[in-house]
Amino acid sequence: MRVTVNGKTMEVAENTSLWGFILLCKIKPETVIIELNERVIRRNIWTETVLMEGDRIELVTFVGGG
Repeated sequence: MRVTVNGKTMEVAENTSLWGFILLCKIKPETVIIELNERVIRRNIWTETVLMEGDRIELVTFVGGG
């Protein structure tokens, strides 16, 4: 199925959770905030939040430095 990630279309398997998506993208979970359809999703429900066809995901990552 297709989802939009930071404005780009991406294919993911059916029943992919946000947690599975983060692992698929090889993103360190502690460095990202996820918006799903314009709502921030708390980290403690990533495993139970299943992506649906057409979902819009925004990934906001933190970068260290000064």
